[in-house]
Amino acid sequence: MTVLPEGLPLAAEFPEASREQWQHLVGNVLRKSGASDATGVAAEEALTTSLQDGISARPLYTADDAPHASDAAGYPGFPPFTRGGRPEGTAVSGWDVRQRHAHPDPERTREAVLADLENGVTSLWLAVGADALPIDALPRALEGVYLDLVTVVLDAGADFPAAAVALLALYDQREVPRHAALATLGADPYGIIARTGTSTGPGTGIGSAQSIEGHLAAATELARRASRDYPGVRALSVDALPYHEAGASTAEELGCSLAAGVGYLRELTAAGLTVDAALGQLEFRYAATADQFLTIAKLRAARRLWARVAQVCGAANTADVAQRQHAVTSPVMMTRRDPWVNMLRTTVATLGAGVGGADAVTVLPFDSELGLPDGFARRVARNTSSILLEESHLARVIDPAGGSWYVERLTDEVAEAAWAWFQEIEAGGGLVRGLESGLIPERIAATWQRRSKDLARRKEPITGVSEFPLLDEQAVEREADLTSARSSRAKSASGAGLPRVRRDEAYEALRARSDAHQAANGQRPRIFLATLGPAAAHTARAAFAANLFQAGGIEAVQDQAGPDPQAAAEAFAASGAPIACLCASDQLYAEQAADAAARLKAAGATRVYLAGRPGERREDYLRAGVDDFVFAGCDAVEALTSALDTMGIA
Repeated sequence: MTVLPEGLPLAAEFPEASREQWQHLVGNVLRKSGASDATGVAAEEALTTSLQDGISARPLYTADDAPHASDAAGYPGFPPFTRGGRPEGTAVSGWDVRQRHAHPDPERTREAVLADLENGVTSLWLAVGADALPIDALPRALEGVYLDLVTVVLDAGADFPAAAVALLALYDQREVPRHAALATLGADPYGIIARTGTSTGPGTGIGSAQSIEGHLAAATELARRASRDYPGVRALSVDALPYHEAGASTAEELGCSLAAGVGYLRELTAAGLTVDAALGQLEFRYAATADQFLTIAKLRAARRLWARVAQVCGAANTADVAQRQHAVTSPVMMTRRDPWVNMLRTTVATLGAGVGGADAVTVLPFDSELGLPDGFARRVARNTSSILLEESHLARVIDPAGGSWYVERLTDEVAEAAWAWFQEIEAGGGLVRGLESGLIPERIAATWQRRSKDLARRKEPITGVSEFPLLDEQAVEREADLTSARSSRAKSASGAGLPRVRRDEAYEALRARSDAHQAANGQRPRIFLATLGPAAAHTARAAFAANLFQAGGIEAVQDQAGPDPQAAAEAFAASGAPIACLCASDQLYAEQAADAAARLKAAGATRVYLAGRPGERREDYLRAGVDDFVFAGCDAVEALTSALDTMGIA
């Protein structure tokens, strides 16, 4: 038996490669492909991807890129908890599979709850109060549930005091020992303010100190009661979803959650709780997106930052003060068109949440943006976690991303950006003052505006919406989820609160115009693809144009008997489409585009597009009758809006 020397130098016979050699090879590839003449460091930077918060993802990471601070990662279950809040991570039982329920009918909620618990769900997230499950219906909805085995998480908005009292009373009625009760009562006054601009409902503005103080006092009293009598109950939720759903970046979401958490710590310790007891009353809720690495880094960075807050506050140096995390698959990334793709998005998001070390994970059903999910959607949602846990064994390794130079560096950069934003909020007077003054809303709005431009230009593609849409797909219909409208009504009444954005919103508005036209006229708006030359010369651009216009609900028509401009004009006239798009190679454009555009205009085209960048011949094409150009990276939303406007589609 051959014993390998220490260090396992399996590649010892090969010369060590340097970063400079790699950069030289990259430069050669870029030059040969015509993408760039950059060399050295510039060649590496040419492949760098810009993320939000001033962070960039490089094409290559080595040990030199990893953070070198001695406390940057630590060990699982020990400060700063970057590698996990518990020494065993989720390796023993996996993460807590938490399903959300919002149906107002207690009987239907009960049936869904029992079906979930029988098939892999381990905790319940219940929307209660106005427009959701009535508070007095909690006993019926939870009938048959072993409350000493299942964690119940409440989401009651401004009704949290009554909902919490009802749940605790239910534990007593069911004779559940207080030490065995498992729950998060969901008190989150700051979250209510962020969503609606009020703390009690319509008519009470964000500046009303009395209303804010009243809800903080109620939340504090719940925390004192839970800390004293219910060791397995947490009173407060630090919900970062309002900021994420308003369009916040990763660092902005984290910074706002830190500011909210610190605000609650101040209230709880002022009410007499110790720092350790106050920390034990908080559960943080974060969004998990389909960007798996940013999700992993976000959760790792969040634990590290909260450990720093606990340290500064004088907390004990134990695992009991680690941040408790509930990850929810991002509502912002969910689409209403082609919702089946949401299954893929939530799977990747769940993977990121699990690898990132979330204690509990909620997979939103693929149809959640369409209304209340059906049984099949709930089954897919809970099975997403089950498959990752039981078949992919994702929880068998503690901090599986730990040691990755990229993930460690990304965690460090996210933490630094989030801490800087948290300090800015604190310097501005804290979370409530930041919401009231416009510091937080304006910062988040600017971030979403930048991201919206990427979405409009399809630099951030949305499969099934901005890319590869299916115009003839049958719409998925669901019963309305009134809880999503609850905060919207309060927000409208108060005139404040953060907005609720979605990645697909611009394209959804365009598709809605197309749907209305189809309902009124029996067919969708149409554009004729005028192809020039042989198939090899126009197929790629015709496919591109069809894909782009279909993203706006415009049906692409391509039925042409000949490859020349006259044939294109005749086929256009026969198609009945009011607008056209030229599709060909650059060489054919130079030879025939002007003639083709003129003939199409003469045949009645109210607008003529050209698929491709116009280059130096832009003015020539415009003079010949081309009205606009569509190409990779163009503002697709603007082009589609203009097309619908030209056709008179309201």
